[in-house]
Amino acid sequence: MKILISILIGTFFMSFSSDSFYGYKVKNIDGEEISLESYKGKVLLVVNTASKCGYTPQYEGLQDIYAEYKDQGFEILGFPANNFMGQEPGSDKEIKEFCTAKYNVEFQMFSKVSVKGKDQHPLFAMLTETENPDFKGSIKWNFEKFLISKDGTLLHRFRSGVKPTDKEMKAAIEEAIKN
Repeated sequence: MKILISILIGTFFMSFSSDSFYGYKVKNIDGEEISLESYKGKVLLVVNTASKCGYTPQYEGLQDIYAEYKDQGFEILGFPANNFMGQEPGSDKEIKEFCTAKYNVEFQMFSKVSVKGKDQHPLFAMLTETENPDFKGSIKWNFEKFLISKDGTLLHRFRSGVKPTDKEMKAAIEEAIKN
């Protein structure tokens, strides 16, 4: 009986820690492993990005809101993904050069990941299946956005068509920063 309880408790804690936003480690665009725990206490916007997409100009809006809110504890985490019509074909180095040269991106970019399918990164598996007031399920296209609270809770999810500087996005960010 003690062994069964111990196994059940261990499984609960393993399951809980793997489902926690802060339980993940990811590689930044320079290949360094980063624990998402380092972002505790900050409001985060997680975005799946692509360099050759109709929504690629959203990098400009992302940089604008990053500049506007970064001093208030706001960070953007950009995750390039090549899941949609091969619109992110470049290497991490090429993606970094593109983002810096074309859009002056200063927010944190990460190594390319898969955001859907059999090889979906575990972080995006968790984000797409987590209950939130908006919707859950597969990412439909590049530049979907996940707003994460200071304690790691998924607050809102926005489809690609919602621009980073849209009123609804900015209002959600400002509300998250206040709380």
